[in-house]
Amino acid sequence: MLTIGSVQLQTPLLLAPIAGHCDLSFRILCREQGGVGLASTDLLNSRAILKSAPRTLELAATNEFDNPCGMQLYGNSEDPLPEAACWAVDHGAKLIDINMGCPVDKVAKKHGGSLLLRDCISTMKLTERIVDAVRAHSGGRVPVTAKMRLGWDAQHFVAPQLARDLESIGVEAITVHGRWTVQFFSGKADWDRIGEVVRAVNRIPVIGNGDVTEPEHVTALMRHTGCAGVMIGRGALRTPWIFRRAEALLTTGTASGEPTLLEKCRVIARHIELLQTYAPCERLAQHAMRGRIAWYGKTMGPIKPLKEAIRTANSLSAMAEAADDWIYRLESGDIATPEDSETNSRGIFRTA
Repeated sequence: MLTIGSVQLQTPLLLAPIAGHCDLSFRILCREQGGVGLASTDLLNSRAILKSAPRTLELAATNEFDNPCGMQLYGNSEDPLPEAACWAVDHGAKLIDINMGCPVDKVAKKHGGSLLLRDCISTMKLTERIVDAVRAHSGGRVPVTAKMRLGWDAQHFVAPQLARDLESIGVEAITVHGRWTVQFFSGKADWDRIGEVVRAVNRIPVIGNGDVTEPEHVTALMRHTGCAGVMIGRGALRTPWIFRRAEALLTTGTASGEPTLLEKCRVIARHIELLQTYAPCERLAQHAMRGRIAWYGKTMGPIKPLKEAIRTANSLSAMAEAADDWIYRLESGDIATPEDSETNSRGIFRTA
């Protein structure tokens, strides 16, 4: 378990607030697979929240199946972040996270994200205002956390000192992505530097993030850095079951098995079903699933017919039919699994 302020998580495994991907449907999907201690919304613009911008309200949507839910806010000292944080408390957030790590230009060059790493004094003042507002509004029930990168570049390794200072004003946990802002997602995450942040704080948990795509990476990162938890981002896009497998590794010493092809097809079908239930826009949901099937396909072997069927489908219903057809054919033996010795040269259909 992992405790952040007054919030106790059932596992030390967190789903990252992945911009453009971490909608309610996907968060619920990952939770249903098992092992998720906390899942967070996509990053939310503080001004857009208070203006009730429809798209931002969609990103902030949560429900009883998405618990505990963190809401991640971004902005700078000129933005109404304390007020937006109080709004989030009122709308289901069990934890408020301040984005200090997004490297994307539209965020980091004007509105916040990694921009906050370039002026740590102003960032401290802003964060203290947020902490005070949330503490008063929630009666201390909702903790404030921060997600950061190591610094803007290798000449400005600010994360250890900033983490220590944030702890002193009441921030209850720090997540560190082991890259510089200028790296975006290139190169290799520096786990050594994450370890320096762990050693810089006194009592609050530090959560490691970066280059975690297999269950074994979770235990390796925790051993290497001493971090109290691990946040998984892009690795979850292709394997939303990674949390379940990693939790088994942490608790028993052995990762649970990789899902079969049939089980993975059922996950895809469930993802489509959740989009049908929760996605506010059919067109955007179709677009999301077309992108996601490419991620899923990275773990499924030669499934080009399924990928093409979903990519060319003109509705979520048609996508669901394509997934259900594959499930039926796998169950009836019409499609060979990767473990099937009778697989033909194309690696898909059973030989006659």
